[in-house]
Amino acid sequence: MFNIVLYEPEIPPNTGNIIRLCANVGALLHLIEPITFSLDDKSLRRAGLDYDDMTRVSIHPSYGQFLLTEKPQRVFACSTRGTKNYCDVEYSRDDYLLFGPETRGLPQALLDELPVDHVLRVPMQPNNRSLNLSNTVAIVAYEAWRQNEFVQ
Repeated sequence: MFNIVLYEPEIPPNTGNIIRLCANVGALLHLIEPITFSLDDKSLRRAGLDYDDMTRVSIHPSYGQFLLTEKPQRVFACSTRGTKNYCDVEYSRDDYLLFGPETRGLPQALLDELPVDHVLRVPMQPNNRSLNLSNTVAIVAYEAWRQNEFVQ
């Protein structure tokens, strides 16, 4: 089962959409603190509809604690600074797909800890800054799931 990891998420509706996405693709969701909103936030609940009880959400106090607790074999980070296309990866069901906060992305120091071919990018038109977080998570999650023949 895939793992979606949100590093310091900032916008409740994005997280709600990702909760709903995780329920639909069978992914586990990990949230790394600090989180700038309450998980009881009305807009998060509205975006997630009633899918929150269908998704396992783990909250980690820091990225370091996440690594200690989860002991991921492979982490793939999505960043506009990535050089490898997200489609050029062979995903496995136990991969962790890491996404940064909406306003600033993942810290460079964190990206530097990963192998360069584990920092992925979703192609965009030149001069565009970024995609919406929940859209990016959906694009990468569905590619990973597709490669695994939509098996949960």
